[in-house]
Amino acid sequence: MPEFTALIEGYRRFRSDSYPQQKARYDALEIDGQSPPVMVISCCDSRVDPATIFDTVPGQVFALRNVANLVPPFETGGGLHGASAAIEFGVLGLAVKHIVVVGHGQCGGIKAALAGPNLGQEGLIFIDDWMGIVQQARDDVVASDHDNPQQALEWEAIKVSLANLRTFPFIAEREARGELKLHGAWFAIAEGSLYVLNEAEGAFRPV
Repeated sequence: MPEFTALIEGYRRFRSDSYPQQKARYDALEIDGQSPPVMVISCCDSRVDPATIFDTVPGQVFALRNVANLVPPFETGGGLHGASAAIEFGVLGLAVKHIVVVGHGQCGGIKAALAGPNLGQEGLIFIDDWMGIVQQARDDVVASDHDNPQQALEWEAIKVSLANLRTFPFIAEREARGELKLHGAWFAIAEGSLYVLNEAEGAFRPV
C-alpha cells in the first residue's frame, strides 16, 4: 500500500524536521490546551487545505471540513449534527473570535448540486440531502443563466453558509455584541488567489 506508506514517510519528515522546530509550541498546547482565535469552515476537497492556504501554525485554527464547506441551518430535530456540534464547540467551548467560511474553485459538491439528484451514479445516498442546503441558491443560479454557474454557486453557497450561521442563537448574540465576526472567502485553485467577501456589497474581492 504505497499510498499509506507515503503518509508514514511524511510523518517521519514532520517528526524529524517540523516537530522539533515547534516543540515549545506543542508543549504549551499540551499543557494549556487549545484556544484558537479563528474557526475555519472549509471543504474536504484534497486540493484545498486551509492550513496550507493560510500558512497557519498548530493551535491557531479550529477547523471543520465537509462537502462544499456548508453550514446547515440551526435545528435541534432528529439526526446527527456533526457540523453543528463542531460550530457549537468552537463558539461556546473555545470562544473563537472569528468564523471564516472558505469555498473554492471547481468544488465537486457544487458541481453535484448543479448536476441534480443522484449525480447520475447509483448508491450515493447522502450527498443529495446535504447539498439540499443550497437548493434555493442553485435554482436561482440556474434561472439567472450565469456565464459561469459553477463559480456563481460556489460564491452563493458561502453566503448561504454565513446566513445559516446566523440562525444559531449563540452566534447571532455574539455577533450583535461584537464578540464574534463572520467572514466569507473563496480560493481559486488555478490562480492560487484568495477572494474575500465584502458583505455590504455582496461581492468577492481578491486580497
